[in-house]
Amino acid sequence: MSRAPDWTDRLLESLTALDPSLDVGPYEVTARIARLSLHVTRRQDQVFGRFGLNRGDMGVLSALRIAGSNGLSPTHLFKGLMQSSAGITGRLDRLEDRGLARRSRHPHDRRGILVELTEEGRQVLDEAIRANTKAERELVAGLAPSELSALAELLKKMLAGLETDAG
Repeated sequence: MSRAPDWTDRLLESLTALDPSLDVGPYEVTARIARLSLHVTRRQDQVFGRFGLNRGDMGVLSALRIAGSNGLSPTHLFKGLMQSSAGITGRLDRLEDRGLARRSRHPHDRRGILVELTEEGRQVLDEAIRANTKAERELVAGLAPSELSALAELLKKMLAGLETDAG
């Protein structure tokens, strides 16, 4: 079933009109992924904003939730979340001021700090995740379950060629 031309189709038609030798095949995928990313980002920003959070905050709170009572060092957080040390420090300051995270001395390293999720942080995180799950479901509502599964596998395959397990 062919659909009506979308924004990407019109853009690619314009590009090939300027240069007919241009192979726009890859853009059929990458341009749409980029546009989808903008929609996902916008939706997540709206949902998380209702909780006074942003996507970076959610990354920190989620990492702390997964770590459980062990907590994580700020170094582990900034490396794992690919943020700068200064960025994580500022984010932790804001999350701690709100009572969502807590820093304490590392029990086995006098110079170390551990960051933990507070009970309030866990509650806010859980509410934000539930709200976002609903929003994400709405984003993929136009796909049948089999299409969603097939798309997930194709994207996984594409990412596997670009990422390593360590990256």
